[in-house]
Amino acid sequence: MIRKRDIIIKGFSKLLKEEKLKLVAEYFENPGEVVSLLKSFWHTDEHQQKLFDEFSENTITNFYIPYGISPNVIINGRNYLVPMVIEESSVVAAASAAAKFWSQRGGFHAEVVDIQKIGQVHFSWSGKPAVLQALMPAIKKYLIDAAKPITTNMEKRGGGILDIQLVNMTEKLEDYYQLLVTFDTQDSMGANFINSVLEEFGNSLRTFMAEQLQLSLDERQVEIIMAILSNYTPSCLVKTWVECTIDELENVDENLTGAAFAKKFEKAVKIAQIDTYRATTHNKGIYNGIDAVAIATGNDFRAIEAAGHTYAARNGHYESLSRVEVKDNKFRFILEAPLAIGTVGGLTNLHPLAKQSLQLLGNPSAKELMMVAAVMGLANNFSAVKSLTTTGIQAGHMKMHLFNILNHFKASEEEKSAAVAYFKDQKVSFASVGKYIASMRS
Repeated sequence: MIRKRDIIIKGFSKLLKEEKLKLVAEYFENPGEVVSLLKSFWHTDEHQQKLFDEFSENTITNFYIPYGISPNVIINGRNYLVPMVIEESSVVAAASAAAKFWSQRGGFHAEVVDIQKIGQVHFSWSGKPAVLQALMPAIKKYLIDAAKPITTNMEKRGGGILDIQLVNMTEKLEDYYQLLVTFDTQDSMGANFINSVLEEFGNSLRTFMAEQLQLSLDERQVEIIMAILSNYTPSCLVKTWVECTIDELENVDENLTGAAFAKKFEKAVKIAQIDTYRATTHNKGIYNGIDAVAIATGNDFRAIEAAGHTYAARNGHYESLSRVEVKDNKFRFILEAPLAIGTVGGLTNLHPLAKQSLQLLGNPSAKELMMVAAVMGLANNFSAVKSLTTTGIQAGHMKMHLFNILNHFKASEEEKSAAVAYFKDQKVSFASVGKYIASMRS
């Protein structure tokens, strides 16, 4: 019997995994089948499964996502096999098609513009701003010295705290200030390091101000509201681009000359720069590629996307992250995006496939991985805009989606082979595939 959904479950986290699983199964009509299904996704190696269980909380099973490869990705003259973890049809195919196209036109070019990351200590203080500003040189030294036990190892690797600035926000919120701290975290994404430093800064700021006997009693009081990194990293920036002569675009589409294709492509990207509705879908396509690399390498794709979408709105409205230049018989397609990504720490070394992904990429530095991920974003963006301005997006996408539809109808291998042959020159839709399968079975 299905459990009543209004029952409050107490102590769920303290239950054993098997107990959690059985409790959840009671919410279904067929609890035995549910338990069997969820257990079928457990890793056969108990050690590996325990590792996966400890990545998160209240774990009852694993959720599989396809792990694919995009070959022939040439970046700054080096050839990569790029791992991509994503469930959406046509993303890996689109990236691979773009990689092949540009491998014959000089490949992708990429550079890291900067690698600074940001954290903030948000606090309230009731004194005069000028007094606090005058104390900042002493505050800065005190905070950096107090955080030495945390920062020493990062400094040995060439990173650490770059700067601390006082930001006066009292015009927007009474008594509100922040310490804006910039960091270099080298090859780690650095979230835990940054947050540890910021929390130490909050405690040290309170101590420092309490010891300033020349201030009034009220002025010695600081309320730390919160201390946390920002996922907006406009100074952790990567740029990637492709370029070729207009003549090299002549055979892109049988109905367009190279010049006509370049002009149409440029206009499509400009639409994404001025229209928010189009920009949202345009940038989603970019993150199809970037996210797939981030997941494959154990990085936080949610933080990466949050930074990118904020960056896309930096000019006061949301716009395309990529742009096109067409001049002097040259076509140039460029992507510039913030990308805080790491190759050490977190899941990058714990998840066996994340570790394998980094090995496949040649154990890159964080800077190199930034370039690889950004390139896959540009590759997917190129393929999407190319399809939209020529054959249309659905023809290719639905061909890739064909197997999902066939699996919905529980098609046999023989039926799948016949369907693939049949739909080579037919329009794919859920209805048309269903009709075809029904006709075969009748």
